[in-house]
Amino acid sequence: MGALLTRDLALAVKAGGGFGLSLAFFLIVVTLVPFGVGPETGRLAEIAPGILWVGALLACLLSLDRLFQLDWEDGSLDLLAVSPLPMEGVVATKALAHWITTGLPLTLAAPVLGLLLNLPGPGYLWLLVSLALGTPALSMIGAFGAALTVGLKRGGLLLSLLVLPLYVPTLIFGAEVVRRAIDGQAFATPLAMLAGLTLATLALLPFAAAAAIRINLR
Repeated sequence: MGALLTRDLALAVKAGGGFGLSLAFFLIVVTLVPFGVGPETGRLAEIAPGILWVGALLACLLSLDRLFQLDWEDGSLDLLAVSPLPMEGVVATKALAHWITTGLPLTLAAPVLGLLLNLPGPGYLWLLVSLALGTPALSMIGAFGAALTVGLKRGGLLLSLLVLPLYVPTLIFGAEVVRRAIDGQAFATPLAMLAGLTLATLALLPFAAAAAIRINLR
């Protein structure tokens, strides 16, 4: 599994799906918002949690179509399917590689980009915490969507249509944690729901994604 993780990390960077592309897209989204809604600091502060979460979510989509597609094209996915490695472990490893190259850099960059949206002081820590809890779910859900569409022509658009509705609960609870922290309200409930969603996703979706890959390889 370690060798597979190292290989996927190297491929993600070489194929242009590393943290640079995602961070650039995240930065563009955040910098465009003031042009669209106006430069008023009060308005920007009010919408900052949602905008930062939406930007991170959309940035995660950029490299999802390459999670299994490169292995499908060169035949590596067939070899992985007949190797001693369980397909569920392969899916989890690829989701982990995606999170390391995409989710983790976005999480670390979000507080810095929050300055551009005048994010209130109490929100920075909990923005970091909520993204750290939520982005693994985004990567795992994305891996499931990529498994469903692997081998399909123009599967990128279909992948986005499949994955975006599944991202909504994570988006809602993640942004709500930051919003409540800023307003001084209790945020334990949305934080627990966010953690529960992530744990459920990590526990169940590797098996669903592995089953989808086996079906697509038949």
